[in-house]
Amino acid sequence: MSFFKLGVNPALVKVLKAGGILEPFPIQTATLPDAIAGRDVLGRGQTGSGKTLAFGLAMLTRLAGRQAKAHQPLALILAPTRELAMQINDTLRPLNQSLGLDSRLIAGGMPYGQQIQALRKAVPILVATPGRLMDLIKQREVRLSDVEIVILDEADQMVDMGFLPVVKEILDQTKPNGQRLLFSATLDGPVEQLVRKYLRNPVVHSVDSDKASVDTMDHHVLVIDPLDKDKITTQLAARDGRTILFVRTQHGADKLAKKLADRGVPVGSLHGGKSQAVRTRTLAAFKSGETNALVATDVAARGIHVDGISLVVHVDAPTDPKDYLHRAGRTARAGESGTVVTLTTSNQQKTIRGLTTRAGVNAAFVRVKPHAPELNSLFGAQEPSGTPWVAPVFADKSEGRRSGGGRPAGRSNSSGRPGASGGRPGASGGRPGGRPGQSSGKSRPRPESRRQRPR
Repeated sequence: MSFFKLGVNPALVKVLKAGGILEPFPIQTATLPDAIAGRDVLGRGQTGSGKTLAFGLAMLTRLAGRQAKAHQPLALILAPTRELAMQINDTLRPLNQSLGLDSRLIAGGMPYGQQIQALRKAVPILVATPGRLMDLIKQREVRLSDVEIVILDEADQMVDMGFLPVVKEILDQTKPNGQRLLFSATLDGPVEQLVRKYLRNPVVHSVDSDKASVDTMDHHVLVIDPLDKDKITTQLAARDGRTILFVRTQHGADKLAKKLADRGVPVGSLHGGKSQAVRTRTLAAFKSGETNALVATDVAARGIHVDGISLVVHVDAPTDPKDYLHRAGRTARAGESGTVVTLTTSNQQKTIRGLTTRAGVNAAFVRVKPHAPELNSLFGAQEPSGTPWVAPVFADKSEGRRSGGGRPAGRSNSSGRPGASGGRPGASGGRPGGRPGQSSGKSRPRPESRRQRPR
C-alpha cells in the first residue's frame, strides 16, 4: 500500500519520496485512511513505530489550503516533553512547507518572545508542551476556539508526569466537535478517562502491544558482585557502538559520566537538571558520534529518539515494567535489532525476574565478572583506554558560564515538574521541560535503504 493510495496529499507524498520514504509502516497503513476521513483515532504503538508521520500526514492532508487567524491555530499537537515536541516539529517541517503551512514550537525552556511573535502573525499548527501552552493561554496570546484537530502524542507519559488536569483544560477549550487523535503505548487508567470523555466513537488501531519486542530485541540480566559494578559498567560503555546507560538520579548520572570520562570513555550526561543548551549539545554529540555513551535518568527514557542505539544498559534497574519498556525502547527502533542489559546482584534476582516477566521479556540471566568472555562476545564490552576524556567546552548563555556536555553542568530552573514555570516570561518554563530527546534539527525525512526511521 502506497501513501498516495492511503489518501495522503500528493505534495506530501513527493516530499516523502525525496527523502527515501516510499512505504508506510503498519501503524500508518492502519490509521491514515480513518484519520484523513476525519474520524477520531485511538492508536497504540511503541516508540519507533512511525506515529509521527501517522498523525502528521493525516493532519496536513486535512489542513491543505487552510489559513489561520492571529492567535488562533487550527491544529494542536501536544507532547509531554519539549525535546519530543522539537522532534515532532522538525520531522513535520518539510512536509508543512510543501503545503504552505507553518508550525510553531511552543515549549518551556525557550524564549517567550519568538513564540508570541509567531502567534501574533498567525500560525495554523502548534506543536506544544502542556505547561507552556497554558502559560500563553493565560497571557491571552493563544485562543483554541478554532482548533479542529488535536493530537495527543505519548498520552500515557503526559498522564505519568501529572499533566492530566492541564490536558483536560486545554481540550475543553478546543472545538467540541473537532477531531482528536490519541497515540499512546498503553491505554489503561487515566488515558482511558481521556478517551471516554474527549474521543467520539474512536477507531482503535493497536499495532504494537505494550510488551517488549521479542523479534528485534535481546534481553540479558547480568548477575554481578556489587564491587564489580563500576568495572563492568565501564567495559560496557567503552564498547564500539552507541550505548545508553540508565541510572536512577541526576546526581548518579553526573557521577557515572565523570567516572567513565576519567577512564577514557567519551560520554555525555543527560537529565532534567541541566539547561536546555547543555542538553542540546550533549545529545548532538551523541548523535554525531563525538560520544558513543550517554548516561541518562528515567525522564529521558521516552524523550531520546536517536537512531542506531544498539545497547541499553539498566545500570540501576527500574522498578516498574513500563519504565523498563520505555528505557528499552531506545534500541531496536524501526525494525533494527538491539540489546538490553540489566545489572543486578544475587539478592535482587527474584525481583528482576518478576520485573522482566511483567514486561513480557524472556531475559537470559548470566553471572559475570569483569573481563568475562560473555561481556565481549555478547555485547562487545572492552577495556577503555584509561586516558581521561575531556568534554569539549562551549558557551552556555542561559546560565552565564562555560560548560561541557560530558560533565556535570549544575541545575537549571527547568525542573520538568508541572507548574514549575509559573507563567512568567523569561522563565525556563520547566513544566514538561528538563526532558532529554532533542531532535537533530534536520529538516528532511532521511533516506535509509528506502526505509523510514521514524520516532
